[in-house]
Amino acid sequence: MLHIVDRRLAGKNKSIGNRERFLRRYSEQIREAVRKAVAGRSIRSIDQSEDVSIPKRDIQEPVFAHGPGGARDIVHPGNVDYQRGDRIAKPHGGPGQGRGKAGDGLEGEDDFVFTLSREEFLQVFFDDMALPRMLRMQLGETPEYESRRAGFSRDGTPNNLHILRSMRGALGRRLAMGAGTQSALRERLHQLQSLLALPPPQALEAGAFERQQLQREAEELQRRLRCIPFLDPLDLRFRTRVQVQLPNSQAVMFCLMDVSGSMDEGRKSLAKQFFVLLYMFLHRHYEKIDIVFIRHHSQAQEVDESTFFYTTESGGTVVSSALELMRKIISERYPPSSWNIYGAQASDGDNFHNDSKRCHALMASSLLPQCRYFAYIQVAEEEQNLWSEYAQLTARHPNFAMRKVTLPADIYPALHELFKKEAVAA
Repeated sequence: MLHIVDRRLAGKNKSIGNRERFLRRYSEQIREAVRKAVAGRSIRSIDQSEDVSIPKRDIQEPVFAHGPGGARDIVHPGNVDYQRGDRIAKPHGGPGQGRGKAGDGLEGEDDFVFTLSREEFLQVFFDDMALPRMLRMQLGETPEYESRRAGFSRDGTPNNLHILRSMRGALGRRLAMGAGTQSALRERLHQLQSLLALPPPQALEAGAFERQQLQREAEELQRRLRCIPFLDPLDLRFRTRVQVQLPNSQAVMFCLMDVSGSMDEGRKSLAKQFFVLLYMFLHRHYEKIDIVFIRHHSQAQEVDESTFFYTTESGGTVVSSALELMRKIISERYPPSSWNIYGAQASDGDNFHNDSKRCHALMASSLLPQCRYFAYIQVAEEEQNLWSEYAQLTARHPNFAMRKVTLPADIYPALHELFKKEAVAA
């Protein structure tokens, strides 16, 4: 069995393999540390590295110790409470004098602390997330190709030369071309050896002419064998590859955020933090995906990334304006037959009563039938009229999900629950 050991060194001479094994072993503690870190970070520092602390007790290895063994008689001086055969109860718990952390006045041991790099931090955070129901769509107008191996050819560039296959072909050719000649040569050499092995009287009777004739024939056959080239241009084989057209798994994510006057700075910060994490997740796991940013108050507007995350704005609340704009953009630029369409909406749920009913109708009739998945988060605890209308959609549309986020610590579990990987059917 072949064993390959990766001895490449990371920074400061630390083994990459050992670090990866450590991250796998303490994955639960690391995930918990990442969750707490995300809950307490600002938007601009959400993807920085993180110091992870693991309690000393969690990284101690089990050890074997030699016991005293055998039967022993021990005398305990001053024993006036117990007789032989009595059962001694466990002492009641109380303040002990165990080891504490260094710096608390006791002799103790510090927790093990190490630093997760930015890439490791994001890998842990987004490890079990994916866009649900992603499908390969029909071929788009701009086809994608993949280079695949297609066997061997007799023409190609020198860097694609397959030496083993070429030498194998040359050996087969030499065997095929020289098979008859080799057989004839062996026959002539055997006859010549038989004549030379005869006693002198019989050798004279056989005649020198016959021996010379066999010698000339053997030499001619050997010359023919030497003329067979060791490697012929016809033997050369080159690796060849072909371009295969692939179906496009193109996707678009619509990010809809409420920036009306009812969304105070705390709620806007929660919504922005949710969308920042979603934005990072999409760019990390999907190379080709379009992201459409829509902000709305009384009117909806498609904006760029910078405006979506950092521009402040306020006004009345008409949520249906964002849904109408999303439907218009889908009809103009993203036909559902060629695109996987996703949506994510964040709002405090405060909306005009009649407009909430219109939002329900738009979602049920137009958007949800075209979307692979749509996620709604409400950054407020109280149930507003929009939440009540959306709640009626969950029973009839399995591709729609909704969650409440009221604290920064709620963003991590909500994002993972909304975009968790689907279970693979057995």
